[in-house]
Amino acid sequence: MPTISVDTFFACSLMVLLVLSAMANTSRILSPYVNNEVDANAAERYEKISSYMLLSQGTPSDWGKDSSAIPETFGLARYASETPYELDIDKVTRLNSENLYAVNYARLFTSLKMPDVSFRLEIEPVFETRASLTATFEGTNETTYEFEILTQKHGNPVKADLKCYVVAEDYFGTTLVNDSSSSALVNMTLPNSVGGPALLVVFAKAVNDVGIVSFGVQSFAHNSAESQPRGTYLRLSPLNYTLNVSQRYSETSLSTAYALSFAYDSTMSQTLINTQSSAFAIPHFLDTSPIVTVVTGSNSSLFFEEWSAYPQVPFQTGADFANSPTLSNIFSFTYLVTINSALYECTVWLGGPRE
Repeated sequence: MPTISVDTFFACSLMVLLVLSAMANTSRILSPYVNNEVDANAAERYEKISSYMLLSQGTPSDWGKDSSAIPETFGLARYASETPYELDIDKVTRLNSENLYAVNYARLFTSLKMPDVSFRLEIEPVFETRASLTATFEGTNETTYEFEILTQKHGNPVKADLKCYVVAEDYFGTTLVNDSSSSALVNMTLPNSVGGPALLVVFAKAVNDVGIVSFGVQSFAHNSAESQPRGTYLRLSPLNYTLNVSQRYSETSLSTAYALSFAYDSTMSQTLINTQSSAFAIPHFLDTSPIVTVVTGSNSSLFFEEWSAYPQVPFQTGADFANSPTLSNIFSFTYLVTINSALYECTVWLGGPRE
């Protein structure tokens, strides 16, 4: 079979897998109710509501960019967009509770203006990218770390090209892996003179579809320096192409801030500095890819790295349907949406009060 036919086959297979996954998710929720006219009507209503949430811009139409703005009516569509299911990068980011400017569920619920409908939203990359450290080779002057990179969708392999970055104290390295595999071994080498811990950032671009990109981040020890849990030293809040940095401790000092995507990387320029907060300009990369921001610094004598994604996914927000005995007729709808030209998977759960 010609190479172009093989590539087309894998690209089409991935899209079929995505569509079937979405259909299976909806069918699994709807199947108990297909013979019940009342529940069928509820399902139709909820499907229209879920579409409305993703197709409407809400009011004000650019509420995502203003950190102090609260939506009067709910909608996630990009400001001034004419493309269906194109979501606004900042509206999506403000749904993540890790963000300093997040809009809580109580306000989102009010802005939907449907007091009998509770909802939950999840947005994540179309497929998963996972990195695990499998071997370490220590030399006199440098240490090589071997990682296994897996790209999968619900356990099914997804063939992808990889771009890997490693960040450590006063060190930045990168490598490109174009073997179009769903499983790859990648070696990253660090000088022993470099302080740790270190951070591996992996971007995976699906074969033959530039719009399907996933990422994974893995911290690892270097020179016996263990990393701390994410968020120990800094709270990172991207918004309107600015990375807002809040320091947890007064003795923390910042070093370098990076913006990374599949095709580009850049050191971010600092635009604001205060006693406990700073801001960096996130570049507008000409790349169909999420952006991972990494900020390095030290707390007393301890080096650290903190990271966040822009848009700030994956996340879940909304009602806790699993532990809510007052809700019934819970339905789920899955959509493929675009954010900054990249494809993501969005699942909307909706439910009403128990009758």
